[in-house]
Amino acid sequence: MARLLSVNVGLPRDVPWQGKTVHTGIWKAPVEGPRTVRRLNIDGDGQGDLNGHGGERRAVFVYQMDSYRYWQSQLGRNDFVYGQFGENFTVDGLSDAEVCIGDRYRIGSTLFEVTQPRVTCYRLGIRMNQPDMAALVVKHGRPGFYFRVLEEGEVTAGDEITRVASGPERMSVSEIDALLYMPGHPRDRLERALRIPTLSVDWRRSFEALLDQEQTGGVTTGNAGLGAVSGAPPAWRGFRPLRVSRKVRESGNVTSLVLEPTDGQPVTAALPGQFVVLRLGPPSAPALTRSYSLSGEPGAASYRVSVKREAHGAASAYVDDALQVGDIVPASAARGSFTLRPGETPVVLLSAGIGVTPVLAMLHALAAEASTREIWWLYGARNGREHPFAEETRGLLKALAHQHSHICYSSPDAGDRPTIDFDAPGRLNTRVLQELDLPRDGDFYICGPSAFMNDLTVGLAALGVARDRIHTEMFGAGPSNTPGIAASPSRPPHLPAGLLPAGLLPAGLAGSGPLVSFARSGLNVRWEPTFQNLLELAEACDVPVRFACRTGVCHTCESGLVAGKVGYHPEPIDAPADGIALICCAQPEGDVVIDL
Repeated sequence: MARLLSVNVGLPRDVPWQGKTVHTGIWKAPVEGPRTVRRLNIDGDGQGDLNGHGGERRAVFVYQMDSYRYWQSQLGRNDFVYGQFGENFTVDGLSDAEVCIGDRYRIGSTLFEVTQPRVTCYRLGIRMNQPDMAALVVKHGRPGFYFRVLEEGEVTAGDEITRVASGPERMSVSEIDALLYMPGHPRDRLERALRIPTLSVDWRRSFEALLDQEQTGGVTTGNAGLGAVSGAPPAWRGFRPLRVSRKVRESGNVTSLVLEPTDGQPVTAALPGQFVVLRLGPPSAPALTRSYSLSGEPGAASYRVSVKREAHGAASAYVDDALQVGDIVPASAARGSFTLRPGETPVVLLSAGIGVTPVLAMLHALAAEASTREIWWLYGARNGREHPFAEETRGLLKALAHQHSHICYSSPDAGDRPTIDFDAPGRLNTRVLQELDLPRDGDFYICGPSAFMNDLTVGLAALGVARDRIHTEMFGAGPSNTPGIAASPSRPPHLPAGLLPAGLLPAGLAGSGPLVSFARSGLNVRWEPTFQNLLELAEACDVPVRFACRTGVCHTCESGLVAGKVGYHPEPIDAPADGIALICCAQPEGDVVIDL
């Protein structure tokens, strides 16, 4: 008979870690006597990160005494106490290999149901003083699991645990955990898992993504259940020389470059909405590595990028003033997941300023196929002088049977003609969307300044548009995701303290480490072995990053590996897609370019 050995609770606290402050509820301590278990929590307990823990389907975390003994042997430790793994219930019995998703258990006067394995993040490593603990519990098949509360009641240490119902499909916690995180995702097991109605929503979405990936017949690589950027690998690795065949002034501050291969071989057609990374600048100077969305009709003959002249932008100034027709520009293959979805649903393309470029490529693709979908073109500019592609987009829209257009000028010039050059003064914002009677069942593609995208994303959700129908692309460094880390003043990306810019290092230090280029941040920095991985280097530079496990499990840190090679320590549990690096455990093997 299984038994409840300890009831453990604890409220979130702030703890110092690597020079940061982490807000976490992973410290739990045993309590005496009965405790009331409610729908979302045990009395006296709390979670620090409700995105990863807590909620109705993650109300109570369970860990087993057998795993305690296992880890004491594996780690050579004897200092464990109840609550060591952040669990609410320490139990005797209920192993992950035996408990199944959907099983129901009676403990005291409370009825529970098993919903999912625990998703372990870096904070377990902090609690255990074992940085790789998040990876170890997955590799060794001992994640523990979550209960949801079907009937509220009281529990007490010493209570017997009785299984009152078995889950459908009889898939164990460890089996479900391995199906997502370990290599190999058999279709029949994915289909079985998706037949379990009690499985948590996020796990269902991950398995649906893996099933879609499996049904492509191996065309894609990586783990689609974890990595948003998994997909077809780039057409080539690193950089390929392309020649500037045309240079076109699109507006007062935007210039387009048409790039063609120097060897006459096709460049491989990009998906509408993708981007390339260019290396710009004269050979005598350190390269300026920048990401630019493709703005032309997807095709195999050439790429077109369009660059806005920024006030203090070294790369855009070089493009505007120095780059000439005939010059050679090293370019990456097209990459990125902000792409036009196929189907018959309406398409709403929303952009502002130079954010027009990826959605313009989508408009080109729709016009080229004479799409019969309902198409909305919504664009915001300052005035006619700063309205690139005005005639081009009008021509493309005329080729579409069911199209709508709405142009906003925030500060129109005296010569800008209402209803001809633009439709309304002011900014393209949520208020405008409310007035336009947009289709709620369409796919919405948004690109522009971060405030613009945030406003429209929130506004569309308020209008009833489903979150998975809203797609965004951001120029420059993307938003960070650092769960539990206390907010601090935002700083632009910079070199780590004490380092000189690459190219200005003293001669004796020029070869001290591989050159790491953060393409979206426009930063080149030498690698130093004082950093454990590329994630730590990016953090030292205040380059926005995303992470959760920091040990190669969850793939949250996936970043484009544009050029170069990386090694891994520790090795990821499941390899990322081709052309992708897991920066939380990656070290450069020579110069690299990372899409951050």
